[in-house]
Amino acid sequence: MGRRKPSSDQDLVELFLDMLAAERGAGPNTLAAYGRDLADFSDHLVARQRAVASATTDDVRHYLGQLNKRCYAATSVARRLSAIRQLYRFLCAEGRRPDDPAAILEGPRRGRTVPKVLSIAEVDRLLAASRAAGQQPDLSALDRLRAVRLTCLIEVLYATGLRVSELVTLPTSAAERQARMLIVRGKGDKERLVPLNEAAKESMRDYLALLSAARQRSASPQAAIPAKSKWLFPSFGESGHLTRQHFARDLKALAAAAGLRADQVSPHVLRHAFASHLLHNGADLRVVQTLLGHADISTTQIYTHVLEERLKSLVRDLHPLAEAPD
Repeated sequence: MGRRKPSSDQDLVELFLDMLAAERGAGPNTLAAYGRDLADFSDHLVARQRAVASATTDDVRHYLGQLNKRCYAATSVARRLSAIRQLYRFLCAEGRRPDDPAAILEGPRRGRTVPKVLSIAEVDRLLAASRAAGQQPDLSALDRLRAVRLTCLIEVLYATGLRVSELVTLPTSAAERQARMLIVRGKGDKERLVPLNEAAKESMRDYLALLSAARQRSASPQAAIPAKSKWLFPSFGESGHLTRQHFARDLKALAAAAGLRADQVSPHVLRHAFASHLLHNGADLRVVQTLLGHADISTTQIYTHVLEERLKSLVRDLHPLAEAPD
């Protein structure tokens, strides 16, 4: 049985999380991630008979060293250090600590990671496999509805680049309006406008028509067809909306059926594909930043490899001396 964590640690972390929610508009997923990271740090301190309120720089440094011994990736170590820094800056600002033990520590060096991206041809294969799955003649009404829902999810995700949490919580009104734009409420409770292409709008119309027809045919209250809901993608058999995890599982199964590596396909990979394909075709990085809902342009700069490749191809194809004859 592990040692009990002092309540003072938990209280300080809870105060910090309350601030993130109230002042920065942090959502449930962000708060849960900070909570997990700081709980792990607190557990480490307890094992060393320390506490958040009294930890020294050496204590924080020792924790980061233990993360390295546990083979944590540099990005994960950097994320934990960022959470610890923010916690101590908050405690100093609130007068609960006279100093910041994490202020002088440097995080691990992180090379620029290139996001996993599907090619346009691979996205086409994924969509073709999804449409084919929904057109099989021997499907039950429920299985057909699930297949058409999956097609709609992929179409909308690839057309908009939404975060998966934003996608599964879209309201039904997103499909009922004839508007060309979606109003999306993203991180920090910030709203942004995202354009919808015709393929995505048609897919939503087809999905809602099939869902409505299934509801009319379903006479039993115990049936798995979801009842009328405010969510565009209601959960089957349960209240609420489709979960991120359920969508990710369905997407991986579809990827395998399409002949793609399931471990290389996820909702976030489709978001990357949206951004990368836009940049490759000439979109401005600031425009992509706005569409993705990134607060900082530095987050969008993970796609600069696409811009570099595009610049190389422009010089190769358009510069008068690029293909100069001997």
